[in-house]
Amino acid sequence: MGIYDALLVLSFGGPEGPDDVMPFLENVVRGRGVPRERLLEVAEHYQSFGGVSPINEQNRALVEALRPVAGVPVYWGNRNWHPFGEDTVRRMKDDGVRKAAVFATSAFAGYSSCRQYYEDIDRISVEGGPELVKMRHYGEHPGFVAAMADRVRAALDRLGRDDARLVFTAHSIPVSMAETAGPSGGLYEAQLRRSAELVSRALGRDQPWDLVWQSRSGPPQVPWLEPDVCDHLRKIDAGSVVLVPIGFVSDHMEVVYDLDTEAKAVAAELGLPMERAATAGTHPRFVQMVRELLEEPEPAPCPLTCCPPPRRRPQPAAAAQA
Repeated sequence: MGIYDALLVLSFGGPEGPDDVMPFLENVVRGRGVPRERLLEVAEHYQSFGGVSPINEQNRALVEALRPVAGVPVYWGNRNWHPFGEDTVRRMKDDGVRKAAVFATSAFAGYSSCRQYYEDIDRISVEGGPELVKMRHYGEHPGFVAAMADRVRAALDRLGRDDARLVFTAHSIPVSMAETAGPSGGLYEAQLRRSAELVSRALGRDQPWDLVWQSRSGPPQVPWLEPDVCDHLRKIDAGSVVLVPIGFVSDHMEVVYDLDTEAKAVAAELGLPMERAATAGTHPRFVQMVRELLEEPEPAPCPLTCCPPPRRRPQPAAAAQA
């Protein structure tokens, strides 16, 4: 089909049992100077869920949903846990794959959400193996928008309040990283705001909505995108709220802990009726979107100056969770 003879779903990875948690987190933060006490703190989030991140099971479900519609063999690899991307690419080479599209489970611009996947592709490529081509950003694709609009409708139905305030959430990042996202800066925030606006329009709503941030993990002296979702809930003037994790494509640890645990507790404390919309996951329109991306012309790679990597320095920053 088209210019590709395989599809690689490339994701973050996550632990699948208590004994996996610390080795996984050590993979995530390797070379970043994160203190062990901070890793132990993050590890407790995983252990409270039995040491299992939902992300791997969700990726398995996505791969299975893609296989009947992709038109090419579908593979799956991770950055930080089994199946590692480099092992998957070696298997693809053995299978005779020549050129594969890479679908990153992150929809938006930014270092962690885009540039780092290019770095992954360089790292996992093998001599004589397939050429790997990263697909474009897809946060504004009609398939993603339609899937998220359906997820919000379902949450509104559960809440029983059509007038609930929509609060879109995404992973906070350092302000310095947000300012350099994209060729001319600011693209991470701009794309997220555009996606939120498109979802709101798809629902036929003209009420105001909010974009807030979650999962901040840096020292207090380093500015990160604000407001935090929990702080926002404490200040919001609304009779009810639907949280919409627009910045995530699966219900992984940062969704189930930061929203379903922490934010839910804040809403309960405030007596604020709240529901959380599901992520795109395996919504049929989202799955079809991937097929449509496969049929597009090969995207031009981002310029090397786009979304530059952050300067690494020892700091008590939390590992990104999955």
